Order: sequence, then structure tokens, then C-alpha cells
Amino acid sequence: MRRSVREGIVGFSVIAAVVAFASTMLWLRGERAFSKSWSVTADFEDAGGLAVRSPVTYRGIMVGNVSDIKVTPQAVRVSIEISEDDLQLTLPVQATVASASLLGGDSQVALSSLGPPLKKDAPMPKSARCKGQGVLCEGATIQGSEAPSIATITNSLQEILEQVKKEDLVPKLVGSTQQFDATLTDIQKLSNQLSLDLARAAPTISNLNEATAQAASASRHINNVVSAFDNPTTITDLKQTVSNARSLTATFDEVGGDVEKLTADPQFMAAVRSVTIGLGQFFHELYPAGTPDVTKP
Repeated sequence: MRRSVREGIVGFSVIAAVVAFASTMLWLRGERAFSKSWSVTADFEDAGGLAVRSPVTYRGIMVGNVSDIKVTPQAVRVSIEISEDDLQLTLPVQATVASASLLGGDSQVALSSLGPPLKKDAPMPKSARCKGQGVLCEGATIQGSEAPSIATITNSLQEILEQVKKEDLVPKLVGSTQQFDATLTDIQKLSNQLSLDLARAAPTISNLNEATAQAASASRHINNVVSAFDNPTTITDLKQTVSNARSLTATFDEVGGDVEKLTADPQFMAAVRSVTIGLGQFFHELYPAGTPDVTKP
């Protein structure tokens, strides 16, 4: 009996040692039994100093770490282990390699969610219905990028300066500035000339305005005359005036005919001549030549 108990204790001790050894190996490999963690993969063009165990943050809070890094011909593939199984990230999600500060420091992965707010019934990342629900799920692959730093900013500025030097942008910019100044001078001259032309044209414009006003007045008078001609009473008066003029012309024609008849009669003309001579002798006898006119003072 004692031997059986002793053998049982030894057996359980061996089993416990094997389980402890296996758990230790799994823990060293980053695997956890009954763990809440879940993992995703991020592809980077440049990992920028990342290493296994580098922290992973979301909104400045550490939510996991880097569990593995593999270099492939296409990209640097980084496995990210997130320690919270209830962390819901709306797609699209971006992973950025950043330093602890702009001046440098340990690299880390910063996760950022670019999508709209999640619905209340959104599934968890490890849920079987997670895929297709707009949520970052376990095993997904996200796009990575490198955050700006002093080195990247310096490299970008260097590339810009080299491009400027290659394209001779500075001399071209100086030439464009000079051309712009010349254009401004020409515009100023044109503006001054336009001002002079407007000053010279001011009297003409005034005369045109006056002529336009007179034309408008004449147009109003013409409209009044036309309106008068449209009046039936005025038309009747005009007709009566024309009729009277015709009658007067006929009368003058008749009188003219009678005068022509009288002047054509010799006896009438002789009588007129005799009367004229008699009247002349009569006035000569009344007022002889050389006799002062008593009627004059």
C-alpha cells in the first residue's frame, strides 16, 4: 500500500514536471493557454528599427506587442499580438512605425482606426461572425506605414533640394519674378493711358448724353404729333383747311381771268389812261410847279 502511494506521487510529480516544462516552452514561444490575446499581421516597406517585443499602442495606450518579424521580397511582415480580446477597431485600420519621440528612441507600432463608429452589436475580433462586419478580426492583414521622423524629414528635404537643383528652378523662379515685374509695369502704363483716354473722352461722352436727351425730347414731340394726327377732330380740321384752300385758289383763278379780260380790252385801257391823265392835270392845276404846298407846315 505504501509502495503504491509512493509510486503514485512519483508519477504525478513526473506529469507535473512535463506539464510545467511544456508550459514554459509555450510561454517562451509567445503562446498562451486560455489567453485573451489575438493577432494580426502588418506589412511594412521599412520596419524602421522594430524588434520582437516592441510595444503596440492604440491612441497612446499599450495594447500589445510585436511577436514576430519576417522579411519577404515584397515587404517586412510583422506579427502583432493584441492582449485585449474586446478591442474593436473599425476598418480600415493602419499600423504606423513610430519612435518614442521625434528625435528618436525605441520604435513601436501605433494602430489607428480610420473608419466610422461601430454599431452597438458589432462582433468581437475573435468571434466567428467577425469577418465582413467592418471590424478588424483575428488573423487579418493590415497596411503599415512609417511615421515621420528627423531622418525621414531630412531625407525628404534632401530629395526636394536635389530635384530643385536638377530642374534649375531657382533661376527660372528669378526669371519669372522679373517677367512678372515687367508685366506689372506694363499694366500700370496701360492703366495710366486708359485714365488719360477717359479724361479726353469725357466731353464727348457729355455731348453724347446731351444729344441723347435731346433725341429723347424730339422723340416725345414726334409722338405728340403722331398722337395728334391720330385724333379724328384734327383730321377733320385738316380736311376742312384743304377744302378752303382749294376754294380760295379757284376764286383767285377766276379774279385773275377777269383782270386778264379787262387788260385785253383796248377801250377799257384807253379809258383808264384818260382818267389817269385827267387826274394828273387836275393835281397839276391844284398844285402848280413852284407853288409851295400850303398843307405842309
